[in-house]
Amino acid sequence: MFHLRKLTCVVLFILMMPAFQSFIPSVSAAADQKPALKKPIDLNGCRLTLLKNREYFHALSERIREARTQIVMAFFLFKTNGHPNSYPEVILQELGNAARRGVRVVLVLEQDAKPDSTINRDNRNSSEQLKKAGVEIYFDSPKRTTHTKLAVIDGRYTFVGSHNLTQSALKHNNELSVLIDSPAVAEKTLNYIKDLY
Repeated sequence: MFHLRKLTCVVLFILMMPAFQSFIPSVSAAADQKPALKKPIDLNGCRLTLLKNREYFHALSERIREARTQIVMAFFLFKTNGHPNSYPEVILQELGNAARRGVRVVLVLEQDAKPDSTINRDNRNSSEQLKKAGVEIYFDSPKRTTHTKLAVIDGRYTFVGSHNLTQSALKHNNELSVLIDSPAVAEKTLNYIKDLY
């Protein structure tokens, strides 16, 4: 019994370490002169919706269809497969439709340091299709990995979480993302995305 309690405490400690790291000073943090935590965003009136698995695809595609002014996205991977009803193809078509109806659509994608990587191939394939529809495409520096999965729509709706724009992530995997309805959060997220390219 004692060993089970001890093991449980160790497991909980390991799981909680990331939450405590910002409170525990470290030599490397001091050497890097880690910036102070930023002032939290006031979330009065902010609405959050958890999007499990396929719920994310449906919520994102609906918001893209309803977009009126601007869609700004930053993704690690956008992998289409040529099948018209696959989830990434639907997102690609919705983004193209939005651009054609006058919505400014901006997409930032990961650019791997290895020129022949599958990430580069998949992201370039999707980007070429989107450019033809009038979407603004940017790639991050190959010196740094951009692993974000972000979308900001009409300066109000922010999607953030684990979903890449792939058939696996949008349809098959266990994934979890959040839809945040808050202009304040959208503004902060847009500023973050602008710093990526």
